[in-house]
Amino acid sequence: MGSKVGQHSISFSRPPVITVGTTIVGPIEGKGPLAQTFDWILEDLLFGEKSWEKAERKMLQESAKLALKKRNLQEQDVDFFLAGDLLNQTVSSNYAARCLGIPFWGLFGACATFVEAMLLGSMIIDGGFASKVLLAASSHHNTAERQFRFPTEQGNQRPMTSQWTVTGSGALLLEDNGEGPRITLGTVGKVVDLGISDVNNMGAAMAPAAASTLISHFQDTGTGPNSYDLILTGDLGKVGREVLKELLKKRGYLVEDNLNDCGLLIYDLEKQDMHAGGSGCGCCAVVFSGLLLSQLREKQFHKVLLVATGALMSPAIVQQGETIPGIAHAVVIESG
Repeated sequence: MGSKVGQHSISFSRPPVITVGTTIVGPIEGKGPLAQTFDWILEDLLFGEKSWEKAERKMLQESAKLALKKRNLQEQDVDFFLAGDLLNQTVSSNYAARCLGIPFWGLFGACATFVEAMLLGSMIIDGGFASKVLLAASSHHNTAERQFRFPTEQGNQRPMTSQWTVTGSGALLLEDNGEGPRITLGTVGKVVDLGISDVNNMGAAMAPAAASTLISHFQDTGTGPNSYDLILTGDLGKVGREVLKELLKKRGYLVEDNLNDCGLLIYDLEKQDMHAGGSGCGCCAVVFSGLLLSQLREKQFHKVLLVATGALMSPAIVQQGETIPGIAHAVVIESG
């Protein structure tokens, strides 16, 4: 079985294998630089449904089913399904789980949910409680805007610090053996709040949590930024990445060439009007399950530290004057 490392990290003695990754994205994401890495690009935001919320549910459901199809598995072959999304009561995941019929844990870590699922799924397999765990996360630009900000029909102008919620769903299949990259270690984040209250500046709100988790990870494991081929954050965007670098620098950690962000990779910020970059549960899910998983398989990277961040607020609590707490979870993935 795995063991605790330091205060916040877990090392897996039987590292689970990522055997399959699948991605479904919206039309805007399909026009970005990662288009060739996605399995399925939707023609429109409704995906044949009558509402955006039903479209998001269908994306998550179909990405999970596609993962099973790639491995020639049936639902009954999988021990557990772990999934989450941004909508109230994680309804996209709950209704997808209703269709799949696999024993289910619904997760909410905001945009950190996908890595939370990777971490928990790895613990389940390493502990000997399962041989196959399916995990997924989704977001949809229009469902997120409707819930967290303004009606899309209103056409509010976004400030330059704002990020574009990714329309997409990614799914992974973790197994106790097989071929593929392995999740060897994870670090569980703490909730951090440095007083940001602007819902249009998620990067600044989440960066302190990313810094906290990275510093905990480095201290627990005796590693540093240069121990990894790539440190990839989930969706800090341009603003959050710069805040993160400054926070790490103050603690003596210099991160430059090997730091990138899923929210900066998924869009062409010069040609697509995404301001500070991408965000949402689906951002990290589709970038990792498509591009990065392929790069690990091809051994372009040998050791990657994936750190996903989430803003743990609701519209009601922000309207009551509360600030925005953040969370970040991290996993180490090695090519083999």
